[in-house]
Amino acid sequence: MIKLDASSEKLYPLPIGDSSKLQVGEQISAIGNPFGLSGSMTSGIVSQLGRLLPIQGTFFSIPDVIQTDAAINPGNSGGPLLNMNAEVVDINTAIYSSDGSFSGVGFSVPSNVVLKIVPTLITEGEFQHPWVGISSANISTDLAELLNLDDAKGVLIMTVVKDSPADKAGLIGSSETAILDETEYTIGGDIILSADGKEIRQIDDLLIHLQREKNVGDAINLEILRDGKIMDIVLTLEKRPDS
Repeated sequence: MIKLDASSEKLYPLPIGDSSKLQVGEQISAIGNPFGLSGSMTSGIVSQLGRLLPIQGTFFSIPDVIQTDAAINPGNSGGPLLNMNAEVVDINTAIYSSDGSFSGVGFSVPSNVVLKIVPTLITEGEFQHPWVGISSANISTDLAELLNLDDAKGVLIMTVVKDSPADKAGLIGSSETAILDETEYTIGGDIILSADGKEIRQIDDLLIHLQREKNVGDAINLEILRDGKIMDIVLTLEKRPDS
């Protein structure tokens, strides 16, 4: 956060839009200082919604980011991504590149996430992200066949971090292996089917739900499949560790 020592008459804040209304294919524009070229504007479309952006040096990711093909380069980070009403709908954050330059894939943090996090940054200096404490794998068609599931959906818990919210709630990680078509799979853990009544088809769905709806200290109701039986597990979310 940056505090400016300037009169309000000299500041012209941009309106904040609702990023939940964005649609794939919608036109957007990015403003920033790519390679030091101040005030540059580029245009493109929303390429996809709800992407996961890995955080370098950690095992965590930024969920729910927007993918765009608007040209974003070093110097664009922190600049606005605007809809055609000149509303800020995202904050430009990163690019996918093998050489550090634009390759057609840029990532931006949604404005609704910014509105959730920034007030806490101003008042407390940091934002605590909610954490479950598991590693997982999406249910593929092969895993669904091994586990005798009707549909390839849900999240298989692979490991449970000791003393994490998941551990305290009694969630179980995978402890067995099985072979299908000469490929070994780890199985035996709980399968998350829904969170607070919302269907979980893959881990992205769970992380996006945590990002949008949950805070540290909140309870989350997980519907799981264990040994062929469906049950509800309620756990209390804690602060995500640094590593």
